[in-house]
Amino acid sequence: MNTFKLAICQIHVTKDKQQNLDTAREYIGTAANQGAAMIVLPEMFNCPLSHKYFASFAETLPNGPTAIMLSELAKKHNIYIAGGSIPEKDGNNIYNTSPVFAPDGNLIAKHRKLHLFDADLAGRQSFQESKTIAPGQHITVFDTKLCRIGLCICYDVRFPELFRIMTLNGAELIIIPAAFNMTTGPVHWQMILQTRAVDNQVYIAGSAPSRVETGGYVSYGHSMIIDPWGEVLADAGTGENIIYAKINLQRIKTIRQQLPLLKHRRTDLYFLKEYSDK
Repeated sequence: MNTFKLAICQIHVTKDKQQNLDTAREYIGTAANQGAAMIVLPEMFNCPLSHKYFASFAETLPNGPTAIMLSELAKKHNIYIAGGSIPEKDGNNIYNTSPVFAPDGNLIAKHRKLHLFDADLAGRQSFQESKTIAPGQHITVFDTKLCRIGLCICYDVRFPELFRIMTLNGAELIIIPAAFNMTTGPVHWQMILQTRAVDNQVYIAGSAPSRVETGGYVSYGHSMIIDPWGEVLADAGTGENIIYAKINLQRIKTIRQQLPLLKHRRTDLYFLKEYSDK
């Protein structure tokens, strides 16, 4: 398959878990009816971004209610669903985890956020994710019938080595559920997404919750789909929205032929360690 339709559902996240799941179900149904072959949800789409909620909202995979719902919807609509991220309970740890479900309903990949957002931005924004979240230990690249996909979460996007490794391992589309804040979002979000797309000549899908000014953590919003040339194919703005874009795998090949960045790397002078999950 050389082309397919990708959708990002930018939804409002509340303190009511069931309401969040109902909203996701509605938006997934709408995107599926519009012909999306893959649908992407935001970071922590079923849980507010606050330490006081992570433990009580946490679920096991693939047996928790969120995973069961996403599995059923993937099978019902015959689509792939990248389930944003949810707080995942595993033993004594809670992870910020992104699950992916295939059209047969099976969980085919999950990414546990590698880099935890521990930052104090000159008093404007402070968050210590490691206070309640444990870091993942694996880079995530997986195959689908659509293309080979890389997966990471929010703060992971700031580490270019990770994206180059996913690209060298065959990723043609990299999905990034995220919730950039109102300090970093306006200046860094679009810039970083476009840079990762251009440097690696891949499609980038950054999925965020909608912006809600009241309450605690405020998401910047602006879910985006970027092509391998750095063009913004779709921008969700700040409210609840669904954005779509055609992923054209031939465009990746054409751009890499015209501007062969990956072939021009000086691996005699610098290189990244080969990565394998095996």
